Amino acid sequence: MIASARTIMLVDDHAVVREGYRSMLQKQPGLCVVAEASDGAEAYRLYKETGPDLVIMDLSMPGIGGIEAIRRIRQWDKRAKVLVFTMHQNAAFAVQAIRAGASGYVTKTSPPEALVHAVMDALSGKIAISPDIDHELALSHLAGETAAADLLTAREFEVLRMLLAERTTDEIASALHISPKTVANLHSLIKDKLGVGSDIELVRLALRQGILTQIDLSEP
Repeated sequence: MIASARTIMLVDDHAVVREGYRSMLQKQPGLCVVAEASDGAEAYRLYKETGPDLVIMDLSMPGIGGIEAIRRIRQWDKRAKVLVFTMHQNAAFAVQAIRAGASGYVTKTSPPEALVHAVMDALSGKIAISPDIDHELALSHLAGETAAADLLTAREFEVLRMLLAERTTDEIASALHISPKTVANLHSLIKDKLGVGSDIELVRLALRQGILTQIDLSEP
């Protein structure tokens, strides 16, 4: 590694994905992948150990997700740069990621060069948003229903994501290092903020706003 290289950490729960993008990024002059993590908790630990110039973060992973990991990393280091690289093409996830402190949001359906451009933009201090998400953000402002992303904090959105993934109260509490009572209180607060009276209504709202898809419901 040359002294002037900008260091990168890859965070994705699929090793083959990390391998592919590590190979692509290391072909770029001045970039060097120095760490890899398969979940949010490992990402937080490795960030404190390696202090990379940029973290490329997936959102949906076992344990704590990417948004909570971004929040923790940025809480520990306000100067941290995190670029979200995910399959989620929904404005709600982009809003929450940026709110948590992300430096950009690129979808995995984008061409490879879009990721490289976003990496360079994020490293130079710019906000990097892929065109498809830019379009989704614009459309979300035209929708009649207030988006969940506009009403919930990053922590509440992470709890919502885990609830929709059918995680139990104890599992959520363990992953987020909070008490089961706090999870229960957040669960109730989320429903109050979103104006729903039951978990069935919560699922319907998540489907309506694209936070949850029928594909998610069909997966084991």
